[in-house]
Amino acid sequence: MVILKITMIYTQNIMSKYQDLKQQCYEANMELNALNLVIYTFGNVSAVDRSDSVFAIKPSGVPYELLKPEDIVILDFENKVVEGSKRPSSDTKTHAWLYKNWEKIGGIAHTHATYSVAWAQSQRDIPIFGTTHADHLTSDIPCAEPMRDDLIEGNYEHNTGIQITDCFRERGLDYEEVPMVLIGNHGPFTWGKDAAKAVYHSKVLEEVARMAYLTLQINPQAPRLKEALIKKHYERKHGKNAYYGQ
Repeated sequence: MVILKITMIYTQNIMSKYQDLKQQCYEANMELNALNLVIYTFGNVSAVDRSDSVFAIKPSGVPYELLKPEDIVILDFENKVVEGSKRPSSDTKTHAWLYKNWEKIGGIAHTHATYSVAWAQSQRDIPIFGTTHADHLTSDIPCAEPMRDDLIEGNYEHNTGIQITDCFRERGLDYEEVPMVLIGNHGPFTWGKDAAKAVYHSKVLEEVARMAYLTLQINPQAPRLKEALIKKHYERKHGKNAYYGQ
């Protein structure tokens, strides 16, 4: 009986330790669903606790209407479950790789949103056509090449993470300045300072993808936004003399 009580107290302490992290992850996942960025159970968001080197992520295949904060799974960066009785998202190893290699991100989101996926399936970067795009980043949104067969047959989700970091390294991109990517024939991943910002970037990516698609329908020869407007719109939000907002 004494051992049972000690075990219960220990379990409660562990649960309370990650309660805030689970709640943050839960709310971000519910927001992903509320923004119509996911279909059925597709898609996931994670949130990291750098002090403990763990992250929280949605459990695999759980419908959003049934998801509860206590369902969220806690793992370390080696994909070992620290807390949780459910199986974590099938994309967990991708999240773990990005957290382990990109130390300044606090949340990651993955969706199967229609326009973002359409661009990924076309294997095309999303060109920077307008100021909505430039308000958030100064480059085209990159689309990583489809994964090689030998990597698909290997540790697929882990290799998806490598696919993302390799794309940024090869193109000389800064993951803090470009918080989003398309995986060829797969779909988008986004990240940010926390889980909520990762979801925000998922919505921005989907809207920019939709706008770019419509732009090319109206004018297939639409020109890229000129550099002066790119610089102006990005720096008024993100530059050292930014003046957007309160």
